[in-house]
Amino acid sequence: MNTTKASPHGTDRKTAAVVGVLFILGTVPALLSLPLMLNTVSAPDHLTAISTNEGQMVIFTAVKFIMGIACAGIGLALYPILKKYNEGLAFGAAGFRVIEGAVQVVGALLYVVLLALSQEFVKAGAPASSYFQTADVLINTGIGWFRDAANLLTFGIGALMYYVVFYQYRLVPRWLTVWGLVGITLTIISALLVMFHLLPPFGTILIVLLMPILPQELVLAVWLIAKGFNPSAVASGAARTSTNELLSAA
Repeated sequence: MNTTKASPHGTDRKTAAVVGVLFILGTVPALLSLPLMLNTVSAPDHLTAISTNEGQMVIFTAVKFIMGIACAGIGLALYPILKKYNEGLAFGAAGFRVIEGAVQVVGALLYVVLLALSQEFVKAGAPASSYFQTADVLINTGIGWFRDAANLLTFGIGALMYYVVFYQYRLVPRWLTVWGLVGITLTIISALLVMFHLLPPFGTILIVLLMPILPQELVLAVWLIAKGFNPSAVASGAARTSTNELLSAA
């Protein structure tokens, strides 16, 4: 009977690849959806534009669901790795990224409501002044708060926690971690500025503040898929876990 067990390094290597794929699923769709956001959802006549592009909006909403699941998955997949070094930060990172995923799903549902409103608006003959405009303002306010305040803030706090562990224990190269820490700090600042109405949702300044973290997450994803976590750090984490288990059993 074969009693060979997978090595901790091999398991962590597979986990790193999974996390890398989840990073791509959580980031690339956001970049691909920017044209739709600019030309349809944020257009001056967006109620008419959304109704005209129903198929694209359905796909966009489905993509938002996928992104929410991927973002929650990042925190959950990282937890067994991070807890070897700092269980508190591991739990916090997983928790905040799961909350982020839930926020993304709620935000996606608001786009479904906006699509239904736009269709009713067109059926009514696109009246210049009606309750449609009031409902549109309320829904878009909710979307802006979920997307550019709650979503970014929960993402930022969760990511900050695992970047601290990455940096402290050199799980990935320092240059990549520092880039992530700078980018995620700007992300948290941008979310707070939107939350306190100091920046408009989906404005130019907000996009500029988010630019450092978007390419960084893609580079991090490729690194994790191609290289995985630092083998010496993984070995140190395994030794730390074994020591803690022995102390607990003593």
